[in-house]
Amino acid sequence: MAGVSNFDVSLLERCEAILHVDSLQPPFSLIHRDAAAREIPWYAQHGTGVICYSPMESGLLTDSLTAEKVSKLAPDDWRRRAPQFREPNLSRNLALRDALRPIAKRYSTTVSAVAVAWVIAWPGVTGAIVGARSPERVDGWIGAATVQLTATDLEEIAQAILRTGAGSGPTMPLLEHAA
Repeated sequence: MAGVSNFDVSLLERCEAILHVDSLQPPFSLIHRDAAAREIPWYAQHGTGVICYSPMESGLLTDSLTAEKVSKLAPDDWRRRAPQFREPNLSRNLALRDALRPIAKRYSTTVSAVAVAWVIAWPGVTGAIVGARSPERVDGWIGAATVQLTATDLEEIAQAILRTGAGSGPTMPLLEHAA
């Protein structure tokens, strides 16, 4: 069996000519959606498992991150230099995160859980790699596995993406796959 990480479609095609790619790990979140336009459809067509990483975009899509906390990150923290953590993107991304709060409230869960549930709602995505810096933080997203976003929820999220201008890539999975 073969698994790869961060391969684009041209590399996947080259690998597939030699050996079937059984699993791929792309970055994928509400902010970093580009894999939904290219790689995720390829995976679905080729029977390849997709385990997405960084579904909470390194903390941006959590309940507790604020612009003030970002400004206080250690000087050597890579996020200080990352485009998604710098203005004007930071404000757009936090606005998108805030737009998830009503959905989280409807499900009695967290924004983090909604962000992860959105990732696994995409056709072709088989799982998400979700991290936490402490056992307590796992409580913030562990409920994602039980959140079944509806077509209405997905439309609300897509509208929030468009309204805030956060990130890039497709904004909504195919509705026929939504609950």
